[in-house]
Amino acid sequence: MTDKIFWQDPYLTTLDTHLTGVDGNEVTLAATILYAFSGGQESDAGSIGGCTVQAARCEGHEIIYTLPVDHALKPGEPVRLRLDWPRRYALMRLHFAAELVLELVTRTLPGITRIGAHIAADKARIDFVWPTHLTPILAPVLAGAHALIAADHPIYSGFTDRAAGRRCWQIEGFARVDCGGTHLRRTGEIGPLALKRRNIGSGKERVEIYLAPSTGTTGQPHATL
Repeated sequence: MTDKIFWQDPYLTTLDTHLTGVDGNEVTLAATILYAFSGGQESDAGSIGGCTVQAARCEGHEIIYTLPVDHALKPGEPVRLRLDWPRRYALMRLHFAAELVLELVTRTLPGITRIGAHIAADKARIDFVWPTHLTPILAPVLAGAHALIAADHPIYSGFTDRAAGRRCWQIEGFARVDCGGTHLRRTGEIGPLALKRRNIGSGKERVEIYLAPSTGTTGQPHATL
């Protein structure tokens, strides 16, 4: 089972570990800082032993990484992982922005149903089932999100069931939500947001979330534990 260091320290940008398995161009690791697509959050970009990671996927508690076919790495070989920090940080900021927006939307419109979400490095989106336009609630939802960001609340992340790998985030006095993504330390790191509404079909609404250049607290990455 891969030791998911990105949960312990999502600001870590390099890690020395070793390969536990090699199957053609797919490899597994003893430990990793490279997140694999899950819960709508895209995989990290980075390298393993100097080889660019082309894809990553979860299989149970294991993470399988796809490398170039000519990687030449062998089981047991020590490798250094390098994380594309600017991409990771954009994903973390948009991920948590989406978490705040989702909480505020569902509180504003009891009974609304989320049917999908996707977190990329340039924008996030949340899809809902709702019979009318969401445009009228976007301004108050954005104001609520900006108030939480301006307050620079600490964000707690931890396990609810370690054996099952289930985790949550919590902002004291606001919400506690099950989520296995990579999370910021504080809400102020998100910075200012913009929201857009799109119709994606009869009775379906999409809220898109964009980051503006951050004027809040900046998370500082580091290379070693």
